[in-house]
This record gives sequence, structure tokens and C-alpha cells, in this order.
Amino acid sequence: MHVLRVIWCHAGASASMLQRLALVLLIGLCGATTAHAASLDPAILPKIQAATFEVVAAKPLNDPLTYEKPLPLELLPFQERNDKYFSIGTAFAIGNNRYVTAGHVLQIGIGSLWAPPALRDASGHVYAIDKIEKYSLQEDFVVFSLAEQPANAAALEVNTSPALNEVVYAVGNALGTGVVIRDGLYTSDTPEDQDGRWKWMRFSAAASPGNSGGPLLDKDGKLIGIVLMKSANENLNYALPIGLILKAPDHLAVMDQRVPYQLDIFDTTQNSIFKEQFALPLSFADFSAAYTKRVNAYTDAQIKLLLGKEPDKLFPHGDGSNRLLHSVARQSSFPGLIVRSSTGDWDVSGKSGQKIPLSSNGYVTAGVAKNNILFHLRKPDNVSASELYGNPALLMEQLAKVGIFQRRVGSESIKITSLGKPASDTIHVDTWQRRWQVRIWTMPYVNVRVVTFSLPVPDGYVTMLRFAPPGHEYDSLADMNVLTDFIDVSYDGTLAQWKDYLKNTALLPAALKDITLDLDYGKHFGYRGKRLSFSFAPTLQKVEQDSMLRLGFGFFEDHGKVVWDVGDVQVLANANDPDQVNVERHVAPSADMDDDFKSEWNKLVHQRHPYDSVAQSDNGQMEIVTTAGASGSSTPTVLYSVGVAVDGTQPQPAMKAKLDLLMQNLHVDDH
Repeated sequence: MHVLRVIWCHAGASASMLQRLALVLLIGLCGATTAHAASLDPAILPKIQAATFEVVAAKPLNDPLTYEKPLPLELLPFQERNDKYFSIGTAFAIGNNRYVTAGHVLQIGIGSLWAPPALRDASGHVYAIDKIEKYSLQEDFVVFSLAEQPANAAALEVNTSPALNEVVYAVGNALGTGVVIRDGLYTSDTPEDQDGRWKWMRFSAAASPGNSGGPLLDKDGKLIGIVLMKSANENLNYALPIGLILKAPDHLAVMDQRVPYQLDIFDTTQNSIFKEQFALPLSFADFSAAYTKRVNAYTDAQIKLLLGKEPDKLFPHGDGSNRLLHSVARQSSFPGLIVRSSTGDWDVSGKSGQKIPLSSNGYVTAGVAKNNILFHLRKPDNVSASELYGNPALLMEQLAKVGIFQRRVGSESIKITSLGKPASDTIHVDTWQRRWQVRIWTMPYVNVRVVTFSLPVPDGYVTMLRFAPPGHEYDSLADMNVLTDFIDVSYDGTLAQWKDYLKNTALLPAALKDITLDLDYGKHFGYRGKRLSFSFAPTLQKVEQDSMLRLGFGFFEDHGKVVWDVGDVQVLANANDPDQVNVERHVAPSADMDDDFKSEWNKLVHQRHPYDSVAQSDNGQMEIVTTAGASGSSTPTVLYSVGVAVDGTQPQPAMKAKLDLLMQNLHVDDH
């Protein structure tokens, strides 16, 4: 995830939907506000107006989204409702078919779902950009030409030596309301943060996000700077001196800015400088391609550097991974993200929220892990696994029922019920050979892409989701590709769901291809893996379509290599019947593990309570547990706890008989 300096937002509709689940994504429709009248000489106002333009992008013609009801567009202001363009900033003329705006205003068009940026004058005429002539990422400006010159073309006069504490005027033409001029003082200069290579002009004239890229004028109406951003802690705005733009080299795009990079798995930040350049002039499309190519390469380099820092301590390596590698498999159908804590230990993070019911026993549970929205979708019973996995629109229709997708129209929030078909649909295979379905949907009205990584599981899907604004699709994908290696999830479903799921062989993780389930309702349950096998009949526990099988997958060492594999097998009579059998893998603690691990292992090895085959009551259930291990090992490094639990109260002989039935057909081959 790029960490960029704070600048104004300027594009799109309300982003309230993106603030759900504690994820903050600033995508707002921002425009100029009315201010008190300025006192410039009225004679020069027409020239200022003729030289100042609105930067616009044509609204998308098609909307792939479906809403719960017709959009109440009559609630929007007349201008916004009828305008065919989004207003994204301000630009101004400096003569000889050269125009200037903020670099970040132009960048809204890179990877945009809207039409390319253009200029609109006060009469409503729109002018296409011809060539990008100069560009600076760090100084945040762009100089370009137009394909058609305005009939009343005018240029602002320049003053490259403005005086401090003099009156200045911020000019903006946002939302097509005409030129708005607001006055204040040129208060001070402040060095830019990275290396103090130049000084920003600070001024007190009011300026809204719609002013971004607009001119800053002196008391005589001469151009002294370009309005760019607002101070985070003061009621002051920032402008770049116009002299820096004029002196910048012609026909060159320059990127020389520190752009920190982070990944959600740890707090480490890669503080590198994005330093590139390429020749201009170029069309906007060619400029976008050249810029995007370099930004994407920078993203790849930063991820490589981040993961390359102390690789011997990156999960699953290093002492900080030992606790997780020695823990029993986590049994939760809701996904978690493995992250490194401040102590250096790796643990599973993620918090689930409310369960939203769907039809036919389905539900969606949503939650957050760092900057990612996580979902567990339990598919409706009337939807087959192949139908769900093969129909991306069906997935998003279920997730939409959580209410995360909403469109703000005036005072109302309208629920989005479908995102339609995805713009792309590919497969990503993570380090553990799990196959993620990667889909990207578009939300043109807000200029955002929805990126999902979905992992098929027996009862439906586990999904990781992000909203990617323009220009951030690639780094969202790159981040999420990495994060899939750090997703922890168990595989849970009814026996009927398991049968249906296992038919989709192309989507199964490699670990499941080593597992065979022998399911014969009313007669037999059998599980066979490369480390463990067992079976039982209904004399021990019911075997029906609605019986539940939970495979808890964990990370552990296997012959010197860390693998992701089954560490816990639970079979329940059904979701409402607590009767169950449970076979759980345990690993001998390494010397650095704390006493809790060593004490528990000692109990397992010596079959001490609760692993002593003695039944006990716990929360209205009777439980009995013993241990099993690979034969012929006097000093085992792996043991399995084998247990049976039934509802109510049962005598010791009855519980021991059930345990014996389970042990009869249980075999461990895990050295």
C-alpha cells in the first residue's frame, strides 16, 4: 500500500459506503464554496476568467450496477444532476497554448473509469488535452497543450518575486459555477519536507478542493503560484511558486519523491524514493502508460525490498513464528490475517462482525483485518458449489446484502444490490497452493474498482476485498497477492457440501488432493490423509447429509519444510447436535517455547488428564480423550489427541466404549 502525502480529494460521489467496517477511503465530490467578495481591479476580472478553466472528466455513459430502487436523482442539485461532466479541479493558461494544473488533478485520469481529463471554460465549451509538455510528481504540477485553442485565449501575467504579507487571491472554477476569487495573505514560505529543495508558499486565502491546480494571484492579479494542498494542522493553504514551473525542464516528466510503502502483515515501512523520468511531449494516453509502467515497477520493487528485510524472520521463519507453528490448528470458518506484533511474534489477526442471514440457510459474515475487508459466505442450500464458483455476479450479490455497497444521492443512501459482471476474472495460486479467484468490478459513478480475492471453501467462499481508486488497481492486486500467503482459514461444511465442493477439482488446494473422504450416509464415515486416517459407523455417531466436517488447517514443519496442512479433524452429528469426534495434531515444543507448551506436551506424552481416557463433564457434555502417535517411536515429536464428546451425561464405560470404537480404525503415520 502506497503511503502518499495528504492532498485534496477532487473526484466522485459520496464515499460513505467505503467508510463501512472501519475502512477509510477518501473519495469525495469536492467543490468550491462561496466566499466574501475580492477587491481586485474589476477591469482585470474578465482576463482572469478567460485564463482560468475547470478541469473536467465526462461522466460514464453506462452504469453496470443494480440498485434496490430507482435512484432519486431529483434530490441532487440542478447543476450536478444535469452536468455531463465531473469537476475534478482547476487549470489556467500561461500563454503559447500552455496550460497548468496540479499533477494530482491530472493523475485522477490515470486508470480512470471516466473519460480523460479536459478543460471547460466559463461558457461550457470543453477542450481536449493534446500533449503533456512538463510534469513533476514532487512539485505536483503538469504543463500541457490543448488540441483546440479557446477563441478568447488569454494568459495570466507572471510575478516571480511576490512580497510576503501582501494580499493574495486564490482562484477556482469548480463545479462550473464560474470563477470564484477569495482573498487572504501570503503569510510565509516553508521548505518542502523531503530535502528542502524548494519552498512552498503558504497563504490564508480560503480555497476548497475545487481550487486544486488553480492560480494564486498577487494584489495586481499577476500569477505567483499554483494552489495545491491544505495544511494538515493549520488553516493555511499551500502553493508552488510559479517560477519553479517556468524554470522546470521542457519536454520531461520527472518523479523524485519519497513514497513510503507498507504491507499489512507488519509495521515495517519501506522508505524509498520513487525516482524516474521520461521524455515528453506525449498524449495523455501515452503519458499515462509511461507513468503507470514506472509506478508499477516501483510497487514491485518496494514489495520485494519489504519482504527481503530480515527474510529469516518472515513468517513462517524465525523464532517469532514458533508459537504459531506449535499451536493447534485454528478452527474458524472466518478468515484471519497472520501479522507480526510489536514483540516480533506472528499471530492471527482479524475480527468478524454481525452475521447477515441469506435465503436457504445461507449467511454472510464480514469483518476487518488491517486495510482489508474479509468475508465468509455460507452459500444458500439451493445454490450448488459449481454455480457459485462459476458465477462471479452471484458472489457479489450475496456480499452486497451486507450493505457495504451504497450510493449516496442527496440525503438518501441507496443500496447497491449487484455489481454486474467483473471486468476481469483470473486465478492466483498462493505459496500454499491454494487457488484464489481474483475478480475486479467497476463502480464508475465513484471512479473506483472493487478488487476481490475469493477462496472456495466447502460451504461457500472466503473473500478478501479492497476498494481501489484510480491508479491503485495494480498495487492493490500486488499487496493482496502477498497477503494470500498470510490468510488463515479452516474448511468447514456439511457432508453434502463437502461432496459438492470436492467435485470442483480445478479449484481445490493441493493439500486436499491428498485427502480422501468415504461418505456413505447412514452407514459409514471415513477420512484418509497422508498423516492420519480413521473411520466410524453410526454406532459411534450419526453419519448424515447434514453432519458437519471441519478441517482445521495449520502451518507446521514437515521434514524440515513448513507446510500448510490439516491439523485438526472434527466431525459433528450436525450443526445443532453437539455430539462430535475430534482428532487433533500436536507438535513437540522446541527448547525456546514457554512452559505452557511444554506442560501440555508432557500431559500428551504421558497420557495425563485430560488425555487419560477418563470421561469428564464440561458445559453439559461428556468428553473423553486419549492420545495416538506413529508406531515405533519412543520419543515422539508428533502426537494426536483423539476425543469423543456427547450431549448430556454418560457413564465412564459407555464413553470408553465410544472412544475404543474410534481408536479401532485410527492410524497415524506422522513421523
